[in-house]
Amino acid sequence: MAIEDWPELGRIPVYLVGGAVRDRLLGRTPREYDFAFDADESTFLQRNPEARKVGKTVSVFLLGGREFMPLEGTLEDDLQRRDLTINALAEDREGRVYAHPDALSDLKDGVLRPASPTSFRDEPVRVFRLARMACELPSFTVHPEAVAQMRAVAESGLLEAVPAERIERELMKALASPKPSRWLSVLTDGGCLSPWFRELEDAMNIPAGPLAYHSGSVMAHLMDVMDAVAGDPLCVWMALCHDLGKIGTDPALLPHHYGHEQRGVEPAANLAARLAMPSRYVSAGVLSSQLHMKAGIYEMLRPGTRCDLLMQVHGAGLDGPFWTLAEADSGRSLRPIIKEDLGVLLGVSLPPEWRNRGRESGRRLRAMRCQALAVHTAKRKRTA
Repeated sequence: MAIEDWPELGRIPVYLVGGAVRDRLLGRTPREYDFAFDADESTFLQRNPEARKVGKTVSVFLLGGREFMPLEGTLEDDLQRRDLTINALAEDREGRVYAHPDALSDLKDGVLRPASPTSFRDEPVRVFRLARMACELPSFTVHPEAVAQMRAVAESGLLEAVPAERIERELMKALASPKPSRWLSVLTDGGCLSPWFRELEDAMNIPAGPLAYHSGSVMAHLMDVMDAVAGDPLCVWMALCHDLGKIGTDPALLPHHYGHEQRGVEPAANLAARLAMPSRYVSAGVLSSQLHMKAGIYEMLRPGTRCDLLMQVHGAGLDGPFWTLAEADSGRSLRPIIKEDLGVLLGVSLPPEWRNRGRESGRRLRAMRCQALAVHTAKRKRTA
């Protein structure tokens, strides 16, 4: 941020704080700029009458399209109250940087460490912020002190009172990160999967499948697929949800997971509802559980089953993320044949005499699509 862009607050000292300073020191372009001012609220409003208070639980003021918060005590006190040392940074308009005693060394060494001994207890949502930061900075290691604080917070039951929307906000950022699997690994290490991600608590101890197909646990498989589809947040969420049904498999059946597709519908829906996820994510997580196995054996399916699968995914508006997930999960290249077959189905239309007949029209259209797909498949096999 150039000096000429620095906000004027009527001669009140103002600092750029937190992640924006961290990103600048790392050579990254900040996504957002947070400012803190060194004055009480009444002085700030007296000198900046156009400012508007927008925070409900904390003091946040909107001025000139930017958000400002008062320092908590002195600048040094404020830095000590931050979540992580690498975020306990401030910069003034002259470019001077003020840092927590461990901030610069942790930034250089790539360490995620709590800014104080009570950092996570003071604000338990910071457990999830740490997990998100680990996703966004995959080369950084989580300090043992962070893990210890996570476990203490989990044992105290404080995570239950964290508002769902605050966890969802951190999760959505993690889903868009370069290494989304670290969300699960960090929460697992810190014993913080429950209560919000309780479906996944046993995932580390359950085999993902027979050795011919999977060599690790359900958790390891979910994490692998999440990272394989990184870059599409919705697809990453679908990857997290697609095998939740395996966690409820009867132990007597392991390592097989017969029927896990349908068994995963309820936990996928429950997880999304608990976290107050957007409706699109709710339906996408359920669909990923229901249909991912059929997608993995797509070329072995009968024309009618393929038709229904393609149209269900297309009707949900999930062609892109679902088939990306299916390829990552199965290890097969599916896109060329899917694009080809879907084109065949969408090219079929009812003759005028069969339109506007309600369910009868739907049944007729499906039959025509199945026939067209069968003919196209036979032709493709002859020319292969």
